[in-house]
Amino acid sequence: MPEEKKIEEMTFKEASIELEQIVRALEAGDLELEDALARYSRGVELLKSLRERLTNAEQKVQVLIDETSPDAVTDTTAAPATNFIDE
Repeated sequence: MPEEKKIEEMTFKEASIELEQIVRALEAGDLELEDALARYSRGVELLKSLRERLTNAEQKVQVLIDETSPDAVTDTTAAPATNFIDE
């Protein structure tokens, strides 16, 4: 197995591609037990990193949405009266 790049130095795309390759190799079932365990372990670390990155990206997007959307406070003084509905 060639020298592995540190996960924290990989781009999201690189990590995703490597994870996909690991999954395919494991699904093929042609690996020796030791190699399968090593790849599985690497895959778990890649998946953990990818999930953390997605969570961070989602949080950043939510902050940007919150910063650009109008205040959620609604002025109801101009709303039509609804007391006639129960009459």
